[in-house]
Amino acid sequence: MKEKIITRRDFLGVTAGTAMAATLGAGILREAEAEPTAKVVLIRNAEVVGSDGKVQGEILQSMLDEAVSSLLGAKDSAEAWQQLVKSSDVVGIKSNSWSRLPTPKELEAAIKRRLLDAGVAEKDMAIDDRGVLHNPVFLRASALINVRPLRTHHWSGVGTCLKNYIMFVPDPSSYHDEGCSPLGKIWTYPIVKGKTRLNILSALTPQFYGRGSHFFDTRYVWPYKGIIVGTDPVAVDAIGAQLLQAKRLAFFGEDRALDVPPTHIMAADKTYGLGVSDLSRIQLIKLGWADELLI
Repeated sequence: MKEKIITRRDFLGVTAGTAMAATLGAGILREAEAEPTAKVVLIRNAEVVGSDGKVQGEILQSMLDEAVSSLLGAKDSAEAWQQLVKSSDVVGIKSNSWSRLPTPKELEAAIKRRLLDAGVAEKDMAIDDRGVLHNPVFLRASALINVRPLRTHHWSGVGTCLKNYIMFVPDPSSYHDEGCSPLGKIWTYPIVKGKTRLNILSALTPQFYGRGSHFFDTRYVWPYKGIIVGTDPVAVDAIGAQLLQAKRLAFFGEDRALDVPPTHIMAADKTYGLGVSDLSRIQLIKLGWADELLI
């Protein structure tokens, strides 16, 4: 059976869903209430990025520890990471190496440190992006940690956790149709299926607006000084997309259009069943610095 591709019209219809909810019948509302929910943690710290743009590694480590512990209801980070991985796991840290806004090395180091603390052998972990299909650790990985910066993206509207797995296929360009709506299919392939233990969006300095491929402009990057963490990649991405939209509204006075709407987020939910895209069914836990929180 042919897979349903989520179109721009579908996406815009869902984004209007909150306003329409009051018109729904009680039976439909009861059905919606029975649908799955997700939990996402947003944590910020005013000191994590200095005035010189340098990331403070110790503060970022503390933020990650608190976020993961809160997400999993653990008493401390050691207990939390032991829920995520076993000492016998082989772990690939899927990062992002785009030169203009890469995953901060300090965040990669913070993740690696906690994996080591959980008993994962250093020989059984690797950090990679474009080389994952040829990396021996990723090829035998039993667990994945997905981490990348939050930014706009020419092909998918926003560059978030779902998009980060496009390097797990040999033909990335074939997943660009309809705002990258087929991206969710990648998550069903054996190399990644069921392996992702944690998704982390670096919102330390997100890019909230862009037009055209490989676009980067420091006018549209701001020190939000946060990270967004969850086990559900769809929910994490939905929160990330909401944050970028809120910043465009605050900056331009309107939601200035991207090249494409991020239809792949809803498609990952509705077509591929990877998680929750409906903001009303996402429990967002907000920790730390609250100035100009936006969401």
